[in-house]
Amino acid sequence: MTERSRRPLAGVLAAMAVSLTGTRISAVALPWFVLVTTGSTARTGLVVLCEMAPYVLVKAFTGPLVDRAGPRTVSWLTDVASAAAVATVGLLHLVDVLSFWLLLLLVAVIGAARGPGDLSKEIMVPEAAERARVPLERAAGLAGVTERLASTVGPAAGGAVVALLGAQAALFAIACCFASGSAVIVVLAPRRRTSGPEDGPGTAAAEPAGYWRRLAAGFRFLRGDPLLLTVIAMVGVTNLLDAAFATLLLPVWARESGNGPAAIGLANSALGIAAVAGSLVAAAIGHRMRRRAVFFAGFLLAGAPRFLILAVDVPLWAVLGVFALGGFGAGFLNPILGALNFERVPGELRGRVNALGDSLAWAGIPLGGLLAGAAVASFGLVPVLLACGAGYFLTTNLTGLRPEWREMDRPRPSRRGSGNSRTGNSGTSSGSESESSEAEPGTTADLSPVRP
Repeated sequence: MTERSRRPLAGVLAAMAVSLTGTRISAVALPWFVLVTTGSTARTGLVVLCEMAPYVLVKAFTGPLVDRAGPRTVSWLTDVASAAAVATVGLLHLVDVLSFWLLLLLVAVIGAARGPGDLSKEIMVPEAAERARVPLERAAGLAGVTERLASTVGPAAGGAVVALLGAQAALFAIACCFASGSAVIVVLAPRRRTSGPEDGPGTAAAEPAGYWRRLAAGFRFLRGDPLLLTVIAMVGVTNLLDAAFATLLLPVWARESGNGPAAIGLANSALGIAAVAGSLVAAAIGHRMRRRAVFFAGFLLAGAPRFLILAVDVPLWAVLGVFALGGFGAGFLNPILGALNFERVPGELRGRVNALGDSLAWAGIPLGGLLAGAAVASFGLVPVLLACGAGYFLTTNLTGLRPEWREMDRPRPSRRGSGNSRTGNSGTSSGSESESSEAEPGTTADLSPVRP
């Protein structure tokens, strides 16, 4: 057994913190930068599309590269690329040579780099947890806390930097975050094991050669794991509903209720702070809980109540209370999903399986606001809120009746599939990943729902 070291886990979490904070700041600063420099909402929307589309697409197809090159290498390289692209935007604008089409190209580079960069950090978590001899639930919980903190602090920091120093200064702050994440990964993140999966027993001959065959091995593994497939399908629906809620239903409610935009900030703050608290509890005691019961209880709190409370005329404090309760429940979801993913997916397949799973689970996000807008225009806000709340409740609860969910609470027996050998999963940080060469939310193991 290797000597215990908490340094790799601390390094991965620190890199996630600074990189995700940079990503969250960019979500505020980049659109604002485009809006104040062009004055066009259409161009602002196009910039957002040019960032998110490459993020999802490139992430889906870089799984074999992450598995082959190693998540540590991919992580620091993509962070450097992100920092360089963001800094270039700021510098070109400073010398007044930044055209809109060049901006779109650079933003696409940023999105394309962030996808595999975020993926790489996620799959380093279980390797770091094993070296620290920390239970997977605790490591996934700490990663969830880090993501929640970045999601809470990042937008606030982005707004403050933009307000105090301007959008261009915020661009250089984002570049510094990405560069810092790269440096932390180089210094502290776990390195590839000397004997990787290609050298491990039973895998050298079985690991397929070539990009497309390696990608197909990830598809075959997902197809052969009913529990992971069910999780992806369920989270895909909840992600679509969460995107509809965050991008359209909540703002429309704030306008029609007379509470105004301040209510949006208060509601998101209540949810975010409570989610951090829930993630901290999950990190501390989650490995002692029965996953299945906690998981569906968390979804029960985090899902339908947010939609339903906005459909009735209640004081703002009641809305904030429901959002806080939902955030606390949501804090338990990512740690459970992360630990489940880490246990079931062999180390040599994590890049491919996580990338494909993330992309499938996120596929409905771009459609959420579009479908919600059309529905509200046709039927009104309250019927859509009630329908979405009912859909959320039925999706999370009816899905939970399927028999494969019983596997969530017990280690999965070893099996061979997709041309790869698989060691037995013990559900603990030591031993279950000992044959893997690499290891890594939100997301994620990011089979997780989008933050509501």
